[in-house]
Amino acid sequence: MTSPTIGHLRVDGATLHYEVRGEGPLLLLIPGGTGGAASFDGVADDLATGYTVVSYDPRGLSRSPLDDPEAEQRVAQHADDAFRLLELLSPDAPARVAGCSSGAIVALHLLTTHPERVGRVVAHEPPVVEVLPDAAEHRALLARVRDTFQREGLMPAAAVFAAGLRRPGADSADPDTAAVDAPVDPPKPAELPPEAAARVERTMADMPYFLGRIVPSFMAYTPDVDRLEALSDRLVLAAGADSAGELPYRPAAFLAERFGTPLVHFPGGHTGLSTHPAEFGERLREVLDA
Repeated sequence: MTSPTIGHLRVDGATLHYEVRGEGPLLLLIPGGTGGAASFDGVADDLATGYTVVSYDPRGLSRSPLDDPEAEQRVAQHADDAFRLLELLSPDAPARVAGCSSGAIVALHLLTTHPERVGRVVAHEPPVVEVLPDAAEHRALLARVRDTFQREGLMPAAAVFAAGLRRPGADSADPDTAAVDAPVDPPKPAELPPEAAARVERTMADMPYFLGRIVPSFMAYTPDVDRLEALSDRLVLAAGADSAGELPYRPAAFLAERFGTPLVHFPGGHTGLSTHPAEFGERLREVLDA
């Protein structure tokens, strides 16, 4: 892995850590969960052979501190952060954007609010559950997660969240059906190489923020479906080949059917970026270049 150029951008209420690799048209990668920019380490170098690849830690996560650690988190503000990065790094040309999970929600909002800045968006399993006919059931899931968090703490709440995202009858030990963005029982840092150990430590340190403030806000977000449909010629809705039936898969499938556009399958499940990085990156390049 090559060493990226590191930058920091002041935005309203936060300072963003971002990383730049390669040359060519700008490709902004928006991470989901608690992975931050490091979640794209397995694909960024290959993509950088044809693109200027920018990845970053979203506000409040890892190396992008908030001015006010208790500040409410909103999809619109996270999307404005992405817009500010595009304005800084690709001021004269529309960029390509790819987002995973909660990052895909940000990418959808970015497309609807700043379509002139985006040439193509790949949204991999955005859990915009409010578009689904059974949205009330998923609001109840979020309430259970919140109540468990308050009564029992982080890890029991993470387990409730992960169970609610799986397809009915799925084996929780199967990595392709474990739809939660961050590991419920990660390996101990001492068992990993230094860089991987540091990433696990950051992931776990960010879990309370992610589960307590990102999940409830982002999964309550309702996208502008009519606006997305009007822009669907530049939107690629994507999902894991192994995650059909899981909750994060369903909104992508639902929107693709409504828009009359293909649902593009990527290797692995919801976390295919981590479990199948080489194949995921190859598929992403195919979609971006199409």
